[in-house]
Amino acid sequence: MRDQMQRAAVSVASNIAEGYERTTDKEFIRFLDIASGSLAELRTQLDIACSTGHIDQPRFLTVDDCCCKIGSMLTNLKRSRRASRVTDSPKPDSPTF
Repeated sequence: MRDQMQRAAVSVASNIAEGYERTTDKEFIRFLDIASGSLAELRTQLDIACSTGHIDQPRFLTVDDCCCKIGSMLTNLKRSRRASRVTDSPKPDSPTF
């Protein structure tokens, strides 16, 4: 169970990063959708872990709240990218650090 939860959590961040490096907003949004799916998988696993006594209720509520906030951020980012996308044009250059 723990390994599945770790993989799902890593998948959220990895898909956001991979999508960001894609050429178009359409591709970026697709990876954001995949990240949202991984987040839903993680939330389901958290619920199962709580129901089976693998994690306690306070910890479940804390982590689930974080997942909800991340889900909201993903939804808003997808909405923003869809609204700004007139065509399947390339994204602006990535920032340099």
